[in-house]
Amino acid sequence: VAEKDVVLAISKRLGRKLTGRLPVKVLYTRTSDVFVPLEERIARANVAKADLFVSIHANASTNVDLHGVETYYLNNTNDRATIRLAALENGIRPNGNNKADGEAGLSYLLSDLIQSGKEEDSIMLARHLQDAIITRAKDRYPAVRNLGVKKGPFYVLVGAHMPCVLVETAFITHRVEGKYLSKAEYQETLAEGLFLGIARFLRTGRMGKNL
Repeated sequence: VAEKDVVLAISKRLGRKLTGRLPVKVLYTRTSDVFVPLEERIARANVAKADLFVSIHANASTNVDLHGVETYYLNNTNDRATIRLAALENGIRPNGNNKADGEAGLSYLLSDLIQSGKEEDSIMLARHLQDAIITRAKDRYPAVRNLGVKKGPFYVLVGAHMPCVLVETAFITHRVEGKYLSKAEYQETLAEGLFLGIARFLRTGRMGKNL
């Protein structure tokens, strides 16, 4: 199971739901097996004047017992687990001499790059997504763990002109979740949760601030 394949499948399912059930236009950062640099993803969203940016991922850990869903918004943090995850997602390789696994390369890197005036909306979007994914997933997979909404220095979210979040849909390294991620039924469940979260956010009327 490869993250790039799983998250693309989930993203396409989500995109079809959005265009089929809401009056919205979906812009993908990729639709095939190609790598798009992190900074280019947000740049494309900004050029298109997108109203939302959702970055979909599958988590991983050397601790194969870790599992669950978590959603992040852009901000600095002192939490080392989040810093290690951000280093992984940002493409920063851990330095053997750095016990914080990339902390030196990320520590308050974003102090001048945090979204201005968009953090509140990003937090609300993250909460709606997290709640909807967990609620939907637990209907079919009761063991799904809610890891909550957190803040983190994720480079893929830097410079966004709109509410933006990063969703870690599951741990690909977990013996059960890893298998689930490759199955169409689980991908569909996650995509439906993501759709419901976005739809609920749109219904709050917060988008008026960004149009």
